[in-house]
Amino acid sequence: MQEIEAKFYVKDLKQIEARLHNLKARLKQARIHETNIRFDTPNHDLHREQRVLRLRQDDKVRMTYKDASKNEQGVLNRMEIEFVVEDFERAKRLLEALGYEKSLFYEKYRTTYELDNTYVMLDELPMGSFIEIEGESIDSIREIGRKLGLKWDTAISTSYSALFERVRKAKAAQIEDLSFENFEGMEVTKDELGVQPAD
Repeated sequence: MQEIEAKFYVKDLKQIEARLHNLKARLKQARIHETNIRFDTPNHDLHREQRVLRLRQDDKVRMTYKDASKNEQGVLNRMEIEFVVEDFERAKRLLEALGYEKSLFYEKYRTTYELDNTYVMLDELPMGSFIEIEGESIDSIREIGRKLGLKWDTAISTSYSALFERVRKAKAAQIEDLSFENFEGMEVTKDELGVQPAD
């Protein structure tokens, strides 16, 4: 019920994956394509309160609620409720029937490893490559970051949707969805993302 994680932008995801192999990390989920829809009220109440209501499709269909996060030493800590549902379209229609609207569609490829009871997610998004480290405590997450050679002070304290907003503003682009199709042939710089590489 509690999500404790740190997020980093990286230039070379393959190099990080090689380090994980050298550290004998265990592959928990091979590279898989994800589609995500974030929902909000017509007045954007959830966004304003930094809460998340999401429907995700990967190897399963998952519905997720996240409370507003607290940033502690570069680690985001918040309540998370997630469960598997049977049917993506029916879950989507249920949320819409309750008055929620799609606020963002985004997709990514994710590969998940486990190292020292901590999860390391390698994320490939249309706007760049990222790493999420999720564990039981700030100390355990920082230790994995150290083992992977990541610069801790570059940890990102914002969501993928907020990073997407920065890119849209920087490029003055009329892009509604964070999809690979929309970003085809487009280069996104660290300055447009407002981040620094951790590797």
